[in-house]
Amino acid sequence: MSDLLLPAEPTQRGIARELYALAAEQPIISPHGHVDPGLIADDAPFPDPARLIIVPDHYVTRMLLSQGIPPAELGVPTRDGTPSEQDGRTIWRRFAEHWHLFRGTPSRLWLERTFETVFGVTERLSPATADAIYDEISARLATPEFRPRALFERFNIEVLATTESPLDDLARHARLADDGWGGPGGRVITTFRPDNVVDMEFEDWAGNVARLGEITGEDTGTYRGYLNALRARRLDFVAAGATSTDHGHLTARTLLLTPAEAEALYTRGLSGTATAEDAEAFRAHMLIEMARMSIEDGLVMQLHPGAFRNHNRWLYDRHGRDVGGDVPHAVEFVHGLKPLLDAHGNDPRLRLVLFTLDEDTFTRELAPLAGGYAALFLGAPWWFLDSPEVMRRFREAVTETAGFYNTAGFVDDTRAFCSIPVRHDVARRIDAGFLARLVAEHRLPLDEAAETIVDLAYRLPKKIFKIGEKL
Repeated sequence: MSDLLLPAEPTQRGIARELYALAAEQPIISPHGHVDPGLIADDAPFPDPARLIIVPDHYVTRMLLSQGIPPAELGVPTRDGTPSEQDGRTIWRRFAEHWHLFRGTPSRLWLERTFETVFGVTERLSPATADAIYDEISARLATPEFRPRALFERFNIEVLATTESPLDDLARHARLADDGWGGPGGRVITTFRPDNVVDMEFEDWAGNVARLGEITGEDTGTYRGYLNALRARRLDFVAAGATSTDHGHLTARTLLLTPAEAEALYTRGLSGTATAEDAEAFRAHMLIEMARMSIEDGLVMQLHPGAFRNHNRWLYDRHGRDVGGDVPHAVEFVHGLKPLLDAHGNDPRLRLVLFTLDEDTFTRELAPLAGGYAALFLGAPWWFLDSPEVMRRFREAVTETAGFYNTAGFVDDTRAFCSIPVRHDVARRIDAGFLARLVAEHRLPLDEAAETIVDLAYRLPKKIFKIGEKL
């Protein structure tokens, strides 16, 4: 067994090996991610290595853009008519030429572990080895053992949650249900992500709201009809297997408006006269409305504020959303969440999982909040923070105040299907090391540490995200 990421100190390393061995055998619960459900529904062979590993991974394309390599040269599709590279081998060679850029980054760790543990590639990537590695991975992708469903089984994934908007027809999830892979209690489930019908500053928000009305048969020309449409759509997602919602707001602000105040904001939004302040107030109010709906229908509520979306405007104009143009910014939780917590924070029917891109808030705000409200749980470090160093700091920062059992386990938050087991493995190794230190310092008995690491790896995410429960 590799000692990767386990403590260097011999006593702690020995304990960590024992704990990691327990975690390593646990099935993967992936309750928050962005894998295309069509990947599993179609079960078609993966494309070439470049389109599997490089093109969809904005961690990779973002780093190369920072060094002057445009995403179009890496095969990222454009929306402005600019041609993008279509030859997989050319993309792969360009990536290998700049492999040194990833030294010390979690991306390099994930990629190298994926090459080795998924594809059996042990040779180090370089311009000299690029073609040989490309050919080796290509040969494996051509075999039945490397089709998506076969890898799903090999990765020991028990449940994989994808993320869809209320405007999605859920047809791919219907196909998965027909095959026995989806629906309530299925192995692939959906997540309700309403940003495009809640955020007035989202591209074509009014058009999206109209489409929501068409799908549900509700009159979204009125605020009441809009709320009814959201409730109806949430129930459609529950029927398709969803156990949670996901909200990606700019801030963590919440605001309790009267029905008349909310109606006035909504009307201004539909008419195109809403200001930026109106949009923020409406987002803040809708978080409380979504909490109310979660109490009604049982969906776990996830909130991950703090991303300045599409900060790189050139990138957005040329390639669209979710291609690496977002940047974290500071978020205030204590005052921002208070209206929601005053209303529902002690209601055991609400389960709210908080994520952050600002690790300064771990100790000061998030751990005390999660340690003080029945409804709150802490999501793992994710996105810009999903590195071994921050994972260690997270446990050090939050455990004293929130303990282990107000945290929600690990989420991989990825579109890169083949990296899922690697990312979970990294988190399990870090937790093994943290618990080993507690045991070595006589702060926790070994048997309790053993129980805790299985909880963190498997039982907690399954429980907190209601995986397998009937809502």
